[in-house]
Amino acid sequence: MVGGRRSPGAAGVVLASGAGTRVGAATNKVYLPLAGRSIVSWSLEAFARAEGVDVLVLVTRPVDADLVERVCRDELPGTAVEVVHGGRTRQESELFALRHLRTRIESDAIDTVLLHDGARPLVSTGLIETVLRVAREYGGALPGLEAHDIVALDETGEAVTAPESGTLVRAQTPQGFRAAPLLGAYEKAEAEGFVGTDTASCMERFSDLPVRWLEGEESNIKVTYPHDLVIAAQVLAEGA
Repeated sequence: MVGGRRSPGAAGVVLASGAGTRVGAATNKVYLPLAGRSIVSWSLEAFARAEGVDVLVLVTRPVDADLVERVCRDELPGTAVEVVHGGRTRQESELFALRHLRTRIESDAIDTVLLHDGARPLVSTGLIETVLRVAREYGGALPGLEAHDIVALDETGEAVTAPESGTLVRAQTPQGFRAAPLLGAYEKAEAEGFVGTDTASCMERFSDLPVRWLEGEESNIKVTYPHDLVIAAQVLAEGA
């Protein structure tokens, strides 16, 4: 509380509106079971525990309404989760979430937004809080791991060359940004029909905010294929 006015808070947006067909399931993969609960509830719980995250938004598909209701009722009792329906692309889904938050962003009730892939269930509360702190300090924050196992090709596309050390990073989520510039950049992207590879690429094109890289977590894997579920379960078992 500052001068009788509540300090701005942050919003955590968890994206769960994709089908995830590569994992080989008939249902949306984020609702598959993982160590006794659904994949998406793990990251939702991590955000709910994070200091400074006051608003939690889950972006879903209308067809998953029953699954969403079950997760919120049975796996996250007492946790306030605002549900927003996603769009045709990841970027459009993020835009719909930002528009949902627009009034609070424009009134400065929310000053920072963190966007997270619901298929990354092992994200830690510590990483979420670090991304929030860095985003507030610099404007944008992107966690990632240095990509030591990637090689580059020369101009012919035939010969392998070594990329410069420290120039390649495997991006993770959550990615965090100051809320007002983030909303503005996404509205500009929508108006121009631009679709970026991730949140940071959209911000790079339509915003002057600096984006800081910070060390991600080896355990913050994305569940894409069936064997990823096995790995995630093992990580959770080892941390129990």
